[in-house]
Amino acid sequence: MGIEKFHYDNKVVKYFAIATVIWGAIGMLVGLLAATQLFAPEANMGNEYTTFGRIRPLHTNAVIFAFVGNAIFAGVYYSMQRLLKTRMFSDALSWINFWGWQIIILSAVLTLPLGITTSKEYAELEWPIDIAIALIWVVFGINMIGTIIRRREKHMYVAIWFYIASFVTVAVLHVVNSFALPVNFLKSYSAFAGVQDALVQWWYGHNAVAFFLTTPYLGLMYYFLPKAANRPIYSYKLSIVHFWALIFLYIWAGPHHLLYTSLPEWAQALGTAFSIMLIAPSWGGMVNGLLTLRGAWDRVKEDPILKFMVVAITAYGMAVFEGPMLSLKNVNAIAHYTDWIVAHVHIGGLGWNGFLTFGILYWMIPQMWKTQLFSKKLANTHFWLGTLGIVFYALPMYVSAITQGLMWKEFTAEGILQYPNFLSTTLQIIPMYMLRAFGGLLYLSGVFVMVYNLIKTAKQGTFVPNEAAEAPALEKAVSTGKEYWHRVWERKPVFFTILTTVAILLGGIFELIPSFMMKTKDVTTIASVQPYTPLELEGRDIYISEGCVGCHSQMIRPFRSETERYGEYSKAGEFVYDRPFLWGSKRTGPDLHRVGAKYPDSWHYNHMYDPRSMSPGSTMPPYPWLLSQAYDLEGLPDKITTMRKLGVPYEDGFEEDVQTNALAQADKIVKSLKADGIETVPEAKIVALIAYLQRLGTDIKTEVAEN
Repeated sequence: MGIEKFHYDNKVVKYFAIATVIWGAIGMLVGLLAATQLFAPEANMGNEYTTFGRIRPLHTNAVIFAFVGNAIFAGVYYSMQRLLKTRMFSDALSWINFWGWQIIILSAVLTLPLGITTSKEYAELEWPIDIAIALIWVVFGINMIGTIIRRREKHMYVAIWFYIASFVTVAVLHVVNSFALPVNFLKSYSAFAGVQDALVQWWYGHNAVAFFLTTPYLGLMYYFLPKAANRPIYSYKLSIVHFWALIFLYIWAGPHHLLYTSLPEWAQALGTAFSIMLIAPSWGGMVNGLLTLRGAWDRVKEDPILKFMVVAITAYGMAVFEGPMLSLKNVNAIAHYTDWIVAHVHIGGLGWNGFLTFGILYWMIPQMWKTQLFSKKLANTHFWLGTLGIVFYALPMYVSAITQGLMWKEFTAEGILQYPNFLSTTLQIIPMYMLRAFGGLLYLSGVFVMVYNLIKTAKQGTFVPNEAAEAPALEKAVSTGKEYWHRVWERKPVFFTILTTVAILLGGIFELIPSFMMKTKDVTTIASVQPYTPLELEGRDIYISEGCVGCHSQMIRPFRSETERYGEYSKAGEFVYDRPFLWGSKRTGPDLHRVGAKYPDSWHYNHMYDPRSMSPGSTMPPYPWLLSQAYDLEGLPDKITTMRKLGVPYEDGFEEDVQTNALAQADKIVKSLKADGIETVPEAKIVALIAYLQRLGTDIKTEVAEN
């Protein structure tokens, strides 16, 4: 059997690594700006493009898809070639993958601050960008599967299993959740509405965390940790159980984001049950990682790379224990809509994804430049800055969460809400927001230390773009009948991929199909619920564009504390025309589902112009541009047409009267404002937004509690 000579492609890995560092620094800087605005709203500098609502999705997209995404590609392209003993299937596809992904990220940078967003968590980008993401992801998949097929290594190592699962599942999640009907090039409406949209979104949202932030990183852990520790992975059989149990169970857990909402109880229970079961395989991965270091713990003290990896795996273990705990209804009742969720996500993001990425970069860059790390001392400095940053970030958020969650539910001895004004609970936690921002600053400072260290490392070495390698050609497998069953599967990549696809599809099918089979009439049990008027629909789109859902929920849960504060709890039938749903994930401000008719039009006008004039001490930024900018009156007929195609019962031919209808409703609001001494015009964005806010929660007759 002859030895074949070939070359590993390090150049594309280098570019992905550079992109990882650059986008990571930018994404975290935007996150720091967003964190600062929670206690100093003027930090947006009076600019509509830098308000919290606009830049929060920019931060999440930059960190998830730009920082982590590029790190995944860098790690996969580096490790896969070496695990499979071959160059990547196609250099051209590698570079299409790289440049296509950077263009997608740039498009996010351009559109999100402009308010061009679907508002769906982790899926905010509009339909043309969604199509581009799908195409580039397929390019990545073809390159990966092609490389596996032309490998020189008989068996696929565990890291490859996780890469395959990540590719298949992200493709399925992204395509299903992105179903939408375009209105124009930069605007679309979700194919799903209300409860169905919520279920699809969190089936996607939870599993985007699972199969973009978790499974590819587990694959990277299985490759880079043994390399850095110079130890074999602890247990092959544990990795088998870990892999199959994790990918099968994870896909079911999404509904735990929607506990106590209008989602059917069976779906909530299903999400909770599978979330609790997830602890076992998740901790199996953590144990397999940490026990790989048996006999090497003395090196952890000296080696900053191992330090980063140990903390990363520990943070992973904490996050995957906390997730199932948060899916328990008694815990969720206090934690949801508070900063606990923010802390939970960032333990995973900063600790697991961030620290493992740093460890991989510190290991990989010297390898490709054929040199030693420039400074272990600087790497250790980065480690401690990052660790302290996580502590200063997370601990204040836990304190904030428990404080606010309990204050929301506090009653006096007479049975009256102790803190009826939501703002009083927000003001209580502002010091925690300051500490959180300080933690973010520490973490970001460590990143800049790393940037300097890696640049100096590269300068002292010589980059090898095409690294020479050799390996025997792959022999045709001949079964002896005694081979371990999973070893047989590992020799059959196409069969393995099909099995993986079946494992991840089962959960989605059993959760989503019953929801899809429900017709609108099956959900609508409230005859008084009507479609939005053209002006209200435009106001809703402005609300979405400004990112208001990032701070305000529209879901009153069936707790006495919430019905006393906001009014009647939310019903599934109220959301049948909501595309997308706007139930929210975090309350930085009060819930708005029953805000309609609660305040006069002038209150909303003044509140958007200067929030503190209506709510002294408010941390909401002013929105003066809504008073001066006009909405697109000409575009309203197209929006109505699109909604009708999606099943909203607007009458045929209504488009001819849309503009007249909108201006008639706007004139009433203008007259109402004029009566209170405020001059405006019917085409002003503020008028459309007021129309929407005054509609919220008024379809069913309830007595709304005063705040």
